[in-house]
Amino acid sequence: MDVSIIMPCLNEADTVGTCVAKAVKAMKEAGYDSEVIVADNGSTDQSITIAEQAGARVVRVANRGYGAALAGGIAASTGKFVIMGDADDSYDFLESARLIAPLREGFDLAQGCRFPRGGGTIHPGAMPFLHRYLGNPVLSWLVRWMFRIPVSDVYCGMRGFTRELYDRLDLRSPGMEFATEMVIRSGAVRAKIAEIPLSLHPDGRKTHGPHLRTFRDGWRTLRLFLVFSPRWTFFVPGCIFMVVAAIGYLLAMPQVSIAGAVLDVHTLLIASLAGLLGWQSILLAVLARIFAGREGMLPRHERLERLSVEDGLVVGIVAGIIGLLMIVAVIFQWWQQKFGPLDYPKTMRLVIPGVTIAAAAFQTVMASLFAGVLRMHRDK
Repeated sequence: MDVSIIMPCLNEADTVGTCVAKAVKAMKEAGYDSEVIVADNGSTDQSITIAEQAGARVVRVANRGYGAALAGGIAASTGKFVIMGDADDSYDFLESARLIAPLREGFDLAQGCRFPRGGGTIHPGAMPFLHRYLGNPVLSWLVRWMFRIPVSDVYCGMRGFTRELYDRLDLRSPGMEFATEMVIRSGAVRAKIAEIPLSLHPDGRKTHGPHLRTFRDGWRTLRLFLVFSPRWTFFVPGCIFMVVAAIGYLLAMPQVSIAGAVLDVHTLLIASLAGLLGWQSILLAVLARIFAGREGMLPRHERLERLSVEDGLVVGIVAGIIGLLMIVAVIFQWWQQKFGPLDYPKTMRLVIPGVTIAAAAFQTVMASLFAGVLRMHRDK
C-alpha cells in the first residue's frame, strides 16, 4: 500500500462521507494504491455506516481522545506514507495528494499550513478570531523559538508523514496535543520537514460544533511545550535566579549603598533564597533532561550521560564541607565571646552563605542519587 489516509471521527455523519469520497478521488487521480481509514472514537450517529458506504475502512478505537483515535487508526494502517486529516470537511481532501510529493522526495514530515505566512488560505468563517490572530500564531512562534522547528502552523490537522518516522516518534498524547507533539518530536529527531500550503474551509458539521476547546486544549499544548523543553522550563529560570543571587551577594557583602539605602544581611537572605531556587531549578533541568533522554522523548544528552552519580556526590560533599566550615567559624567566634552577644552584621555574613551552601550541597547529593535511579531504566 502506498498511502493510508486516517480520519478521526466522533459523530461526523454530516461530513465524513464527503471527506472519504474526496480522499478516494484524490488518491485515484494521483495514481496511488491507497486506503482510507476512519478511526471511530465512539460515534452514536450514522458516521460508521456512511464512512463504509463511501469507501472507508472503519477502525473502532475505544480509548477516547483525538490523539488516541489517530494512533488507533495509524496502527491499523498499512501504507508507507500516512496522511491524517479531520473529518469535518474543513480540510479539502482533494488537496491531500500534495502532501505525498515531498515525502517521495525524501522528507519525513509534510506539515500543512493554512496561514498566508506559509502560502495557505483561510476562507471566511473558517477559523475563530482568537485562534487565527492569537492562539495559533503564538503557539507556532513558541515552537519556532523554543525548539527551532521551522513551521508556521503547528496546529494544522492535515499533514503527511512516513510510517517509518511515526514509528520512531513513539507519540503519547491522547488528546488534541497529539499533532503538536508530532511536530516537536520530529524536530527532536532531526526529521526533514516540509511545509505545504493548504486551504481551510468553514466546518461543515451542522448537528454539533467543534470538538476543540480553546483554553483547555491551548493549555494542554503549552504544557506539552514545557514538558518537552527542560531548558526553558527549568534551566533558563534557574540561571536567572542564580544571576539575581550573584548580584545580591556582590552588593550586600561589601554593604554597598544605593541612593542612601545600605544593602546588608537582609539583602543576603533574599539573594540566598534566589540562589537556592535557582540551583533547585537547574538540578531539575538536569534530572528532567536525563529522564527525557532515557524515555526516548528527546535524544540523549551525551554530556549528561557521561557524568556519573559519584561526580555529583563529590561536588555535593565538598560544598557541604565548605558550608559547614563557615558555620563552624561563627561558632568558634561565639566561643571566643564566651557565648555572649555577637556582631550580627559581621557574623551573618558567614552564617547566611554557609547555610545556603550547605542546603545547596544537600540538594546536589539528593539529586545525584535520584539521577542514579533514573539511569537504572532498562532500555527496550
